[in-house]
Amino acid sequence: MQHIFKKNTSDITLVLLHGTGGNEHELLPIAKMIDPDANVLSIRGQILENGMPRFFKRLKAGVFDEKDLIYRTHELKRFIDEASVTYSFDRDKVIVFGYSNGANIASSILFHYKEAFRAAILSHPMIPLKDIHLPDLADLDIFIGAGSNDPLTTLDETNQLKEIYENANAKVSMYLGNFGHSLSKDELDEVIKWYKTLTL
Repeated sequence: MQHIFKKNTSDITLVLLHGTGGNEHELLPIAKMIDPDANVLSIRGQILENGMPRFFKRLKAGVFDEKDLIYRTHELKRFIDEASVTYSFDRDKVIVFGYSNGANIASSILFHYKEAFRAAILSHPMIPLKDIHLPDLADLDIFIGAGSNDPLTTLDETNQLKEIYENANAKVSMYLGNFGHSLSKDELDEVIKWYKTLTL
């Protein structure tokens, strides 16, 4: 997978997963603002939709190709595991930051794997898969960022996703901003505040 790895002084590694049309460079400034000392593994989605990189196929806006999503979920999880060996970072101290499409595949990984990440920042996620039994996520901290005017992800769906994670025993914090499907400065400020409360 096309990616960037930046070694830093912390034993924490931020995994960055961009939204549709993004790339492995897009979220690097965000990672620096969240934790300037963390290692960074930023990954480019391998699917192209009208020339725009994504992490999995969709049938239309808001409708996922679930078979491809599941395949890409396991593939991405394996890549992160292998990268931890290649770059010698602590696999138990990995925090994922996913925006939109990246948040959706990050959620899918969490839906399938109990200890995939120590914490997760999900910016404008949707529910990736229905009718799936989640593992026990009691040790997982999750931040969900949402917009009250988001045209792609309804507040109802965001609340459902929060409830799904809470029912799997994850500790969930949610921020609702008065904006659409974008990562605002206010949301990022809340992410940074939340991140500083984590005990790893």
